[in-house]
Amino acid sequence: MKPLVFISAGDPLGIGPEVTVKSLKNPLVQQACSPVVIGEASSLLRAGFEEKLARFINIDACECLQDALPGPTRAGGLCSFKAVELGAKLARQSGFALVTAPISKQSWTLADIPYTGHTEFLREQGGKEGLMMFVSGKLRCALVTEHFAIADLSSAITKKRVFHTAREFVSALMRLGIENPRVAVAALNPHAGDNGKFGTEEKKILTPVIKQLQKKGIRIEGPFPSDSLWYAHAQGKYDGILCMYHDQALAPLKIAAKEPIVHITAGLKFLRTSPTHGTAFDIAGTNQADPSSMIAAILFAAVRGKKLLSY
Repeated sequence: MKPLVFISAGDPLGIGPEVTVKSLKNPLVQQACSPVVIGEASSLLRAGFEEKLARFINIDACECLQDALPGPTRAGGLCSFKAVELGAKLARQSGFALVTAPISKQSWTLADIPYTGHTEFLREQGGKEGLMMFVSGKLRCALVTEHFAIADLSSAITKKRVFHTAREFVSALMRLGIENPRVAVAALNPHAGDNGKFGTEEKKILTPVIKQLQKKGIRIEGPFPSDSLWYAHAQGKYDGILCMYHDQALAPLKIAAKEPIVHITAGLKFLRTSPTHGTAFDIAGTNQADPSSMIAAILFAAVRGKKLLSY
């Protein structure tokens, strides 16, 4: 029996409906799972949705979106949030995975949604902290901090946060079938702080936590300057990189990745995956959107989902 995969179609005025429908038409997706799509009907129909592709749950827009132009809207925010909310509920109840097409944070703000994005909401629904990680083939990384301003990073990177994230990352790698994974920690500051000349986070926070984890038998090293670290990871020296902040992970990963990147929230009571692109309002409705990242997210959820549940 094929696993269910719940798919929230994202902002109805972005490319979410298009990449969702294109993914559903991919033979590998149809072979791997029984998809259940949750979204606003008119946007999915415009993208070419057919009943034979998936089971469908309609989210009422409350406002007409039939002729709306691409862009952030209150109605789009409400629709996309309701889809994610229902998808999370179904995933939590069933144990099957949720794949989320991109939402607009601006649309959520216009709709008075009290969350900055998917991950913050899903953590609350999942009942656990969760881990934001990214996978492309053998390239894997996780984030200690997520949507933080650069000016706030130093205060956000605490021993407790680094310790918890590192342990969850190692656990997720093991559930992916990597026995005794080897993890490298990226430094926050240039040249790993250069013995305190360019910041003290490496000496005061990262190094003590790494030593603490090593005493527990975890194969973790660092902190290393991130510019050279990604090359070592790409050469297979490490099974994953623990990054301190968003762009430290995503910028080099998007350059180095030879396969579509899957965004994963692991460690919840259900697995969530998503593509790594946004709503792309500028090309919405033009049939130009590339579905490869969405296809990869669905296939990952179908094939690996149960392995990344938190036990």
